[in-house]
Amino acid sequence: MPRLRLLLSAALLAAASGAVVAQDAAQPREQTSLHALASAPSEVRLHDTIARLVGFGTRHTLSATKSDKRGIGAARRWVKGQFEAISRDCGGCLEVVTPSQVFTGERIPKPTEVMDVVAIKRGSSDPDRVIVMSGHLDSRVTDIMNATSDAPGANDDASGVAALMEAARLLSRQDNRATLVFAALSGEEQGLYGGKVLADYAVAHGWQVEADLNNDIVGNSRGQNGVRDNTTVRVFSEGTRSTETAKQARIRNYFGGEVDSPSRNVARYMASIADQYLPDLRVKMVYRTDRYGRGGDQVEFLKAGYPAIRVSEGHEDYTRQHQDLRTEHGIHYGDTIDGIDFCYLARVTALNTATMAAMANAPAPPTGVKIEGALATDTTVSWHKVPGAAGYRVHWRDTTAPRWQYVRAVGDVDRAVIRDVVIDDWFFGVSAVSADGYESPVVFPGSSGSFERQAPEAAPAAQ
Repeated sequence: MPRLRLLLSAALLAAASGAVVAQDAAQPREQTSLHALASAPSEVRLHDTIARLVGFGTRHTLSATKSDKRGIGAARRWVKGQFEAISRDCGGCLEVVTPSQVFTGERIPKPTEVMDVVAIKRGSSDPDRVIVMSGHLDSRVTDIMNATSDAPGANDDASGVAALMEAARLLSRQDNRATLVFAALSGEEQGLYGGKVLADYAVAHGWQVEADLNNDIVGNSRGQNGVRDNTTVRVFSEGTRSTETAKQARIRNYFGGEVDSPSRNVARYMASIADQYLPDLRVKMVYRTDRYGRGGDQVEFLKAGYPAIRVSEGHEDYTRQHQDLRTEHGIHYGDTIDGIDFCYLARVTALNTATMAAMANAPAPPTGVKIEGALATDTTVSWHKVPGAAGYRVHWRDTTAPRWQYVRAVGDVDRAVIRDVVIDDWFFGVSAVSADGYESPVVFPGSSGSFERQAPEAAPAAQ
């Protein structure tokens, strides 16, 4: 009998130990590799990339495509060559593609090919899941149709292209479980055409886009009012999904979710990465899709049903945006390279690079997240498990709080009861954690928060 008790005690102890291990497996861990990425971007390389792009004179979408020295064509070929050089250095780890479409429109008066230059680093274990970093290659001056005058576009948006090229160089040296995409887009200034080209390409190739991190105007730390701030970067994100249906809107309007689109939770994720790995850079989350009355290529991803955010500097100088090169009343107008703070740009690049690495090595965000608990003092949260997850964490916050406040690791399960937390008073979410401690973004329950692509509704047929 004593021996039986001893065996039972040992079994119970082993089971308890197993539960602890499962619980521990669901805990995020500080990642040495992300700390390394936080200080890895090269200011010299960022400077050289922008200087080279500025050197093409203009990169207007309607500018020359045949010249090797001037115009959008020369710039595209140079970026393609740089991606190919990075790929050679990593043993062919990047696939470089140039998707394009022909458009006409208000700002493209005759049929014009709009071409993106895209480097793809396939994921080692989850290749269909995709994290995109984008910026636009084209530039402009005051007259949006002026395709011949010099339009340096140093900050708008050679800064974003330089950042994504540096991110590609750094991340080409590391393993990534999900696929990474680095996209230099064209046609943004003429109507977000490059964003549409890439979003359409993603749909056609069945990409499960977890996020598009669109970097547009990210290199200047001095605002037009003279305030210098090299510690703040803005991250814009939509609150409700662009593809939300009328039925989904009615459900969300009743149960909540106005500030919990997957894009919004990507913004929160990026803010958390900054908190942990870049304490000298603060993410200011802005609850808008973009700046007031303006837009960027992330909008086309949102319209296609994918999560997307816009990353922009904390303080803009409008004398350096969309301006003819000139000096008036002592003010220098034009988007020239002397307006770039390369130390600041390196920090923004580091934020993007660390965010991509963290997301790519974490499991996919959980699917099928649901909550129950009406007329109860406890809340039950359930979800579908995802490949690569060693455990899950349930998050909750006050309904007026901007970021997740409370969290509980619940192990490798698909359901958890949060005792004495009343469903009426809180918002809930779930994240997945890998065995080595990488955590996914948090998923809000229902269609409002799902990271799965939600295709836009087809237009009703003509009667």
